[in-house]
Amino acid sequence: MERFASVERKTNETEISLKFGVDGEGNSSIKTGVPFMTHMLDLFTKHGKFDLTVEANGDTDVDDHHTTEDIGICLGQTLLEALGDKRGIKRYGNAFVPMDEALAQVVIDLSNRPHLEFRAEFPSQKVGTFDTELVHEFLWKFALEARMNLHVVVHYGHNTHHMIEAIFKALGRALDEATTIDPRVKGIPSTKGML
Repeated sequence: MERFASVERKTNETEISLKFGVDGEGNSSIKTGVPFMTHMLDLFTKHGKFDLTVEANGDTDVDDHHTTEDIGICLGQTLLEALGDKRGIKRYGNAFVPMDEALAQVVIDLSNRPHLEFRAEFPSQKVGTFDTELVHEFLWKFALEARMNLHVVVHYGHNTHHMIEAIFKALGRALDEATTIDPRVKGIPSTKGML
């Protein structure tokens, strides 16, 4: 069964069309109006071996907040829908990714209990025109809507771009592991019988 979902979201602040395939080849077509976010989503898709299409138009004349937040919401919603009852998945994923001097770790539990634990201190408040506080905003909305437990730790680094890039690469790799079908898993991977 193909694990795929799409969503359309339209508010007074943003208009987003997003399609997400869990079992992809790392193909992306991403237009967000937020260049740094486009770059990070492309990395996430490539390293997670997902397929992702995003068409986003938002009030970036104000700032990048609403567009970044709403993409996180849409991505989380499509992931949740695509995974269905999560039968046969590994459920947990863990990835360390170095990016030059920076090292990031992302750990995921597709538990149906949303939580974000975020341990990263960026040296700069901006990368280009992008506010680095929006990394937390995106990840929190993604975790909330996907109903996953998401832990993000940047162990060290001094270049903010490298630190954030390592996070998104690790996010893709950890999510790829967590969503992988494991033939040894019979049914739902929980003693509760559901996630």
